[in-house]
Amino acid sequence: MHSVRIFRHYMRVPLILLAGIEAIIFVVAFQLSVHLRWWFIDIESASEPTGLFIYSIVISLVFVLTMGATGLYEASLREGLTGSLIRITLSLLLGSLVLAALSFFFPLLGLWRSILFFTVIFSFVLVVILRLTFFYFNPSIFKRRILVFGDSQLANQVMIASQKRLDIVGFIPISEQRVNNQIKVIEHNKPLIQIAIEAQADEIVLAIEDRRGKLPIEELLECRMSGIQVLEQQSFFERELGVLKLELLTPSWLIHSDGFEHGLMTMLIKRFFDVLISLIFITLLWPIMLLTAAIIFIESGFRHSVLYRQLRVGENGEPFEVIKFRSMRIDAEADGRARWAVTNDPRITRVGRFIRKTRIDELPQIFNVLKGEMSFVGPRPERPEFVADLTRKYEHYATRHRLKPGLTGWAQISYPYGSTEEDALRKLEYDLYYIKNHSIFLDLLILVETVEVVLFGKGAV
Repeated sequence: MHSVRIFRHYMRVPLILLAGIEAIIFVVAFQLSVHLRWWFIDIESASEPTGLFIYSIVISLVFVLTMGATGLYEASLREGLTGSLIRITLSLLLGSLVLAALSFFFPLLGLWRSILFFTVIFSFVLVVILRLTFFYFNPSIFKRRILVFGDSQLANQVMIASQKRLDIVGFIPISEQRVNNQIKVIEHNKPLIQIAIEAQADEIVLAIEDRRGKLPIEELLECRMSGIQVLEQQSFFERELGVLKLELLTPSWLIHSDGFEHGLMTMLIKRFFDVLISLIFITLLWPIMLLTAAIIFIESGFRHSVLYRQLRVGENGEPFEVIKFRSMRIDAEADGRARWAVTNDPRITRVGRFIRKTRIDELPQIFNVLKGEMSFVGPRPERPEFVADLTRKYEHYATRHRLKPGLTGWAQISYPYGSTEEDALRKLEYDLYYIKNHSIFLDLLILVETVEVVLFGKGAV
């Protein structure tokens, strides 16, 4: 796999080829749409195809640019195929808005809405088919090629984290320690930029614990200015695993890294969708909620409440009462001591086991969302007793309360249900990633993947 240098930046040839093929696809999709419109709607216009080629070039250029703007021509998409499909959809919608604006400001373009609609449909189908073909026959096109520089122990961690998503092209050791035999060891006997180019590396990962006097700063700077990314280990784990590793987290890294941008417009849009989706869910799911309430009431012998209210910690550490369908016995915590729920918990009722597995027990939390105490996507709200204990032990735990807690979240879909303090810390790493990188796109991705979690019962207790 080769790279070319364009404006002093190295770009992967297969990705350039992919962009070229998709540019042709957009031209073809536009031409098909024009002829389809002539055929079904206005056959007389077929005699006046003025400027069609220019129009198709404009449309193709706009769509290629929006595909690039949404990261579809990067060497790696950490979200995988699901993320690619969402990005393709968003890029085509964004491109349509740009073309609609161009048509408004430049009426001579004459881009018909019906033609644009068919162009988007054809483009989506053809691009998805092309991408699926590449994923199946040549998945390495979407893999970054990584050169690891540093300690062998940390290099092994990088290799384990990369799994099948990346190609580890080599390891440059800074000591005599040996690395995993699966990684090619490269001696640092020539300039680092030359090693990186010969290995066709897209990135260099610094796997070094003690950096004093061990970093070739000038060589790394030359690589960075030649378009080869240089990543710290924390940034690597953030991108590849979607976590902020607690053992690597330092105040200086947090200060200098991007993220934590919770703009007013983003939060307003998030709130708007929370209210809209809540109303839609209540309208669609009230029969299921009513049936669930009736079954729980019958199982309890018509004696106990079907709803369960429990104090949780919300945004900015403010307490609130979360509402759920009761899934445990009334005497689940008769001694007043808070306990983690565990796998096959004996306190769970027969009906409770089913509604927890299907997440039906959490449907009443929609009313918490409507009240503004929760959001559909966010860190899981925890009990004050657990929060107080974990905040006292771990300095970054309180950071997860920067945003509203959610019905679902990055930690919930990325990590199995936890019942220990260690599990809470691993989930904290995912929550910190979400808070740092929060966006409407990430929320959309989480909601899509939540469907899979619910359908296949992943992570439920």
